[in-house]
Amino acid sequence: MSEPANSTCPTLPPPSEETLTALAHIVGEAHALRDPEDMAPYLTEWRDRYRGRAALVLKPGSTDEVAAVLKCANEARTAIVPQGGNTGLVGAQIPDESGGQVVLSLERLTHVRDVDLASNTMTVEAGLTLAAAREMADSVGRLFPLSLASEGSCQIGGVLSTNAGGVAVLAYGNARSLALGLEVVLADGRVWHGLTGLRKDNTGYDLMDLFIGAEGTLGIITAAVLRLFPRPAERVTAMAALSSLDGAMEFLARMRDAAGPMLTAFEILPRIGIEFAVKHGNDLRDPFRAPPAWYVLFEISCPLAGDTAGDLVESQLAEAIEAGLIEDAVLAKSLAQARELWRLREVMSEVQKYEGGSIKHDVSVPIARVPEFIARANQLVEVMIPGARPVPFGHLGDGNIHYNVSQPAGMDKDVYLSNWEALNAAVHEIVLDLGGSISAEHGIGRMKRTLLPHAKGEVAMDLMRSIKAQFDPNGILNPSKLL
Repeated sequence: MSEPANSTCPTLPPPSEETLTALAHIVGEAHALRDPEDMAPYLTEWRDRYRGRAALVLKPGSTDEVAAVLKCANEARTAIVPQGGNTGLVGAQIPDESGGQVVLSLERLTHVRDVDLASNTMTVEAGLTLAAAREMADSVGRLFPLSLASEGSCQIGGVLSTNAGGVAVLAYGNARSLALGLEVVLADGRVWHGLTGLRKDNTGYDLMDLFIGAEGTLGIITAAVLRLFPRPAERVTAMAALSSLDGAMEFLARMRDAAGPMLTAFEILPRIGIEFAVKHGNDLRDPFRAPPAWYVLFEISCPLAGDTAGDLVESQLAEAIEAGLIEDAVLAKSLAQARELWRLREVMSEVQKYEGGSIKHDVSVPIARVPEFIARANQLVEVMIPGARPVPFGHLGDGNIHYNVSQPAGMDKDVYLSNWEALNAAVHEIVLDLGGSISAEHGIGRMKRTLLPHAKGEVAMDLMRSIKAQFDPNGILNPSKLL
């Protein structure tokens, strides 16, 4: 992959043995991995699209150790690749193939530093998994609403560095909306102590927002103040069967009008995706006798105990069926049934690998134009790769569609995947024509770095390069990612 024009990343020399010894000494030899077998889990991502090499994998145990590592690396001009739970999908967390970069894993920074119920916040370190953060919030009677399929592995630092989204963005916003403060180690080893947790702080530039979504290119997040919410007293999960996406749009508008902020998730799933899930998932089944063209999975959360949410959902489903917006519906009557419906959504990415190669797009378009996007993209796919099988699914409520395309049945996988860049470029042109984004929640990383200038424009790219040069003049932080 060629370098983009006007790259801000200087060429860095491989680290000397003296530098590697100094870095290992900071974290302790037990937490400095040099053996190839020990390093292997940190050098590839789960889809196996990116494989790198590293001179060293470091696992610091404190913010002070992270700061000392960066100070040493900056002085030696050694490239540092920050890594959280290694669940990213665009290669931002994987070193390059040179073998001269150092991976810095935050997995040992797992402390919950503070829980403040009066302020509805908790302060946690970057290596805490998202699942552990959600469990901590639940244990004190609160909700941390960020929810991802990878939450058992992904870490708070990673989800903030990539500004992760998930299924609850509709009601609570993405990761950027759920943080009130950060602690960040800068490239030169200085620490920005921004863990204030204030809801109002109108004192100039918002530094926190610069680091969220920066993919570790401006600094390394070591701790964060997270927003907590009252735990819903009632949750209702339902799935509707629809013949068209236009009907899904009308149903979304109806549910928003009826439920307002209680509508916490609204996901679309195509029939082919459900078929893959039933075929390759573990004891999953289609909830409808007559499989529809589209499925809508949605959730209503109510702060009040009783049957408020349940009554609302039942009445809206009945009215939507009577109006012809939906063909059928199922309402989860227990937590177990709700989990079964959500499993159909959660395995949607995983099961596609059993059908061969899958070319993926994480895009967003204005909500009203989602049906147009999918129709145009489907037509494009059939022209470019006849017989390929689009599997568009995701967050209809915020316009984020995971437009994945499985290979034609029987086609050679490698031959199919050789179309990745061409199909990406063509699909992204449709996205941009509709006023959308080529990356809705996965980030840029290595995968979309060369696409970014076309999507953002010259002025935006110049501003981002200027920010990078100011924060990391030696280019040691995650070089050749994002920019």
